[in-house]
Amino acid sequence: MIMRKGGFTIVLVLFCFAVQSQAVWEDHRSEVYNYLSRMAQKGLIVFHDNIRPLSRMYIEQCLDSLAVRKTQLSRVEQKELDFYLREYTDAKELQRGDSLSINTPPGVFKKDGYARWRFFSYTGKQFLLRADPVITAAYIRGSGKDVKQYSSGFNIYGYGGKHWSWYIALNDINEKGPGMDTIRQNTPETGIVGRIADNKKSQNYTTIRAGLAYTWKNGSVSIGQDHLLWGYGENGRMVLSDKAPTYPYVRLDYRPLPWLSFNYTHAWLHSDIIDSTRSYRTGNTVYGGVREFTIAKYMAAHSVQITPTKGLDISLGESMVYSDRLELGYLIPIMFFKAYDNLVNDNNNNNGSNGQFFFQVSSRNQLPKTHLYSTLFIDEILLSKVFDKEKNRNQVGMNFGASITDAFIPYLTIGAEYTKIRPFVYSNLIPAQLYTHDSYLLGDWMGNNADKWIAFLKYTPAPRLQCMVRYQYIRKGGPGTVDQQYFAQPQPPFLFDLQNHRQEWYGSLSYQWVHRLYLRGTISSLHVNDYKTGQSYNNHTLNIGISYGL
Repeated sequence: MIMRKGGFTIVLVLFCFAVQSQAVWEDHRSEVYNYLSRMAQKGLIVFHDNIRPLSRMYIEQCLDSLAVRKTQLSRVEQKELDFYLREYTDAKELQRGDSLSINTPPGVFKKDGYARWRFFSYTGKQFLLRADPVITAAYIRGSGKDVKQYSSGFNIYGYGGKHWSWYIALNDINEKGPGMDTIRQNTPETGIVGRIADNKKSQNYTTIRAGLAYTWKNGSVSIGQDHLLWGYGENGRMVLSDKAPTYPYVRLDYRPLPWLSFNYTHAWLHSDIIDSTRSYRTGNTVYGGVREFTIAKYMAAHSVQITPTKGLDISLGESMVYSDRLELGYLIPIMFFKAYDNLVNDNNNNNGSNGQFFFQVSSRNQLPKTHLYSTLFIDEILLSKVFDKEKNRNQVGMNFGASITDAFIPYLTIGAEYTKIRPFVYSNLIPAQLYTHDSYLLGDWMGNNADKWIAFLKYTPAPRLQCMVRYQYIRKGGPGTVDQQYFAQPQPPFLFDLQNHRQEWYGSLSYQWVHRLYLRGTISSLHVNDYKTGQSYNNHTLNIGISYGL
């Protein structure tokens, strides 16, 4: 239903609206996100995914809303909808449990009431528990690489009563063979914190996602350890991405009105910097004989999203990376962080914190079947000197992206994106306040003083078979120095101290054979011109794998 008053359009969304959606956060990599995003791009649903992950129940509501328009879908889209509707049945199962006079027995290796195989499932009155094993295997072959990867773990989630929910997903991963990537730099792959064998031929690391949430009619508060993504981007996000490993946080989501939502997060980050004042001798020589502590590091972030008309979302937010001690002011969700920082730190840069502002505009189906978006990330800017070539400090990043779906043939999506991050974005004079976690960037993986062009094709020829081809061109400049960042006039130009040019062709194929069982393959061809050494090289990689439970 749409109401108009004074030329301002308010969208009252009576479907796909996060009401009483208990928050088991769905893995942000799940293919259902791409499916629903494309349906929103066609104008068939309203899908609020500027912040991911989203709850399983919210995804279920969106799928149910789409089912009302099933006749408008292609044959492939209808089959995928039926497939996802069998996966996301949490609310329906809870309702079914409430209608039973006695609890149903646990189900092991059985189909549920919606023809979905479950490893373990139990539904009782206002209670649901599900568990799946996680098993993966992959083989990576390429230039100097011959790596075998395998993992095991579990994925458990459940609901208690009308308000509580929880989940834990753990995956213990082993890799061995020449060419292992132990640092995960210059790649969009999520960073790792692992253990390398003494012979340097194998490594082990663990990924974990977990959370406990309390939900009410139009909001939720949760505590957990997970990724948090903010904004849109192809092969990288400028504000918050999944480049860094998961981190613990407290999260608040609140939608007081159908056209207004609010998100707040306070995260505990890892600085990777030893705090020598707290570290002490242990009295023995084992592992150096020192009990080590790192400098405490935190991030507070909040944002609002306004939907003035259907398909148009305007988002703005603020974040603050701070260190040394927990600050009460950053635990207040509606606090203006920058003003608070200036107040408590007396406008002293050496005593202050590292703040950022960010904005985004997203338009879906306002041009038929088209998604347009743009993000602005402000690390530091002097508004009075923006156009002063000598004194400006325009340390900002921006991206522009567009895609159109059902281009020429059904289920073909064509898109392009440009991202530019000026020098010194994500940096700070205080090392413990860099825009990082575990030494990995929280934002776009390519870092500052760089830009990136991307063009891509995505096609689904058969249900649950995703094909993608992407071309990517990156220019990367040097990091500069802290003195240059704060005192150089004029500031070093964009792409100063040019490091390299990277061109990459990338193709991927993914098929979800049954629920949570994926067959995947990727191939890439990378060409790098390294201006530091004056050399160029090529890198070709093939990756094939199978996974269940993720």
